[in-house]
Amino acid sequence: MAEQKSPEAAAGPRPMQAIDESRMEPFYSNFFRVTNTAEEVVIDLGLNTATAETQHIPVVLEKRLVLNHYTAKRLFQALGITLERHEKSFGVIETNIQRRVLPQPKS
Repeated sequence: MAEQKSPEAAAGPRPMQAIDESRMEPFYSNFFRVTNTAEEVVIDLGLNTATAETQHIPVVLEKRLVLNHYTAKRLFQALGITLERHEKSFGVIETNIQRRVLPQPKS
């Protein structure tokens, strides 16, 4: 009995997608907001410049990334792999700021 191959396997490996980075601009974000609809995942990115003394400063959202759920899942998986590799090399990333802040010496 002959082994049947899936259409993807029969076609062979997929060639790498050509990528044009000529219009890409770097953007730093330390704040995000995620919302979604039945069709899309929306990620708003911005910069939070507030400190303990300036909590009244609003976060300025500058970029909006709109993805379908398939692309959002692939992004989620790629970020997970990237973070696992980072933590294996450099240790666990603590997201709870209370655990990261070093106690200040009392004067």
